[in-house]
Amino acid sequence: MSVPRLLPLAHPVLSGPVVVAIMDGVGIGRGDRTDAVAQARTPFLDQLAATALTTRLRAHGRAVGMPGDGDMGNSEVGHNALGAGRIFDQGAKLVSRAIESGRLFEGELWRDMVRQCVSRHTPMHFIGLLSDGNVHSHIDHLIAMLRRADQEGVEEAYVHALLDGRDVPKTSAHIYVQQLEAVLAEIEKRPGRRYRIASGGGRMGVTMDRYEADWSIVERGWRAHVLGEARPFPSAMAAIETFRAEEPGAVDQHLPAFVIVEEGRPVGRIEDGAAVIAFNFRGDRMLELVQAFEAEQFDHFDRVRRPDLLFGGMMQYDGDTHAPRRFLVAPPQIDYTLGELLCDRGVTQLACSETQKYGHVTYFWNGNRSGKFAEELETYIEVPSYEPPFDERPEMRAPAITDTLLPELESGRHRFLRLNYANGDMVGHTGNFAATVRAVEAVDQALARLAPVILAAGGALLVTADHGNADDMLEVDKKSGEPLLEEGHPVPKTSHSLNPVPFHLLLPPAARPHFALASTVEAPGLGNVAATVATLLGWRPPEIYLPSLVRSLAE
Repeated sequence: MSVPRLLPLAHPVLSGPVVVAIMDGVGIGRGDRTDAVAQARTPFLDQLAATALTTRLRAHGRAVGMPGDGDMGNSEVGHNALGAGRIFDQGAKLVSRAIESGRLFEGELWRDMVRQCVSRHTPMHFIGLLSDGNVHSHIDHLIAMLRRADQEGVEEAYVHALLDGRDVPKTSAHIYVQQLEAVLAEIEKRPGRRYRIASGGGRMGVTMDRYEADWSIVERGWRAHVLGEARPFPSAMAAIETFRAEEPGAVDQHLPAFVIVEEGRPVGRIEDGAAVIAFNFRGDRMLELVQAFEAEQFDHFDRVRRPDLLFGGMMQYDGDTHAPRRFLVAPPQIDYTLGELLCDRGVTQLACSETQKYGHVTYFWNGNRSGKFAEELETYIEVPSYEPPFDERPEMRAPAITDTLLPELESGRHRFLRLNYANGDMVGHTGNFAATVRAVEAVDQALARLAPVILAAGGALLVTADHGNADDMLEVDKKSGEPLLEEGHPVPKTSHSLNPVPFHLLLPPAARPHFALASTVEAPGLGNVAATVATLLGWRPPEIYLPSLVRSLAE
């Protein structure tokens, strides 16, 4: 097959920039009281829905490379699909297949880990998110590895369990701990086995930082997992129950770090000679932990000691920096992304977001690739995020992102711009309905400020989302469809939704008669956006891309 390239269309009609605005976590919900998007005052989005070229896109399940259509989309796979122009099997699917086929256990890293642990009588440790959210990890993958380790003679195994409450119900940690404890207890019935939960804590305060926003989160995890220094408890259930009793209303993702102790000593500190697996398949919240284990020179916090051990990830989280150096399952090889093909044609580009989503419009959009394709053609701008909790300032950095973009648009330097407003997702994850309404309104106001400048430059504004969240904010009874109540109050939902997301294309008046929605595109999804952008920029997308959502009437 020839190398894919963008070919010029015969009659390009847009003279100005094409801007893709991603409203992170803003899907199309039921329009009722569970839907913070519907409850928000959004005059600009309402206007787009009424007057722009409009449809809805699939943003979950198989449409973004997940195993099944019951699986939520997420920002990682959503931005992969947006930037790649087609769908690649993603981490959850790749790992499940590798386990089912046995390929994971036949790989060099797994064999080396088992050999080391068996021959030296040292433990195997597992660090990752304990839930079935299937966004960063899946408990089934962890259990499969624990059972296999037992079968292959590993005498000791310890789980360092990061509690979710974000991709799953907000106070569901006990369900996953009980499920895991049952498996560990079953294995421990065998002679010479010691399989335990050793440490843990809520994902937003322990270990799982991203984009180097707050290294103290990783330090808390390091001190708990490696040094055995955190509040002691006899069991993970005791820790969860105590934290909840001490702070009524506390949610799993924010629970403090804990260490399991017996006879006054941590049951499973990470020591020399061990094997350690970071079992998340998604990489953005594991990369800093990888640095802590692998980096020879490290100044983000005092590690006190760095154990001499065998370390690996479920997947390689960054192919450019080769982090981690060893991994169990090869990640998807995403090539010929829109950013790369545009650079090949000399098209200038800008990517901008605040810290919380900066890697999504750069790393994930570019197919899990760090750095730029062409330094002279690309501009990346990171607007520093505020410290959480995000529901205290639900506008987040949307105003600052807009302030940053306006002069860039007026400069005329960039032909293609992509940006992410994090509000709907990051505030939606807090479960605070009123704040999420304000977050969506902040995004609407930001877009309303951008649109006139884009149109005045003869450009187009394409508004979409990477997945839903703010559109589905309350748990509902599956039979009645009515919101669930606890003590008379609705139960917040903090996870992503399975809803479609909007697609609005606002064109300048001179260009509007020259474009129409492509009626032949079946079940459109996020993967169709790249070809759409190429078409708007005057390029014919390569045949490997999913088709454009719009067609030029001049062709």
